[in-house]
Amino acid sequence: MKLDLTMRSDYAIRAMLALAKAPDKVRSSRSIALEMNIPPRFLPQIMADLGRAKLVSATAGRTGGYKLAASASATTLLAVIEAVGEDPYRQICVMRGTACGQNGQCDVHYVFYAAEGALIGHLRSASLQNVLDTKAHKFIAME
Repeated sequence: MKLDLTMRSDYAIRAMLALAKAPDKVRSSRSIALEMNIPPRFLPQIMADLGRAKLVSATAGRTGGYKLAASASATTLLAVIEAVGEDPYRQICVMRGTACGQNGQCDVHYVFYAAEGALIGHLRSASLQNVLDTKAHKFIAME
């Protein structure tokens, strides 16, 4: 089983981490793209999505750019993923790759539904600050 995010979610998370590293600094989309290895042509669209979700605030003009609208500790990975239109809830059966069984649920539906819920809960509890504090590879809050 593998977890895949779209490139859009990947870029949004990376952009938000760049902003979280310097929360008081206004950053241009170009500087974020260069630092985080994001194609510069995609980032303005992603930043607009993040702005609509009120995760970033934008300043127009020559010295304008973006900064976090809330603290890095108050901004979760799930909020970032949802802001760019990613639906974290599985729409297809993990067993068949299509809709679940004839009655709408396969035999393992509830097991995978619970696992999905745990993953979403983990993303909901993981803030940008958690990721920065632990360098991403250590944040495992298994209970």
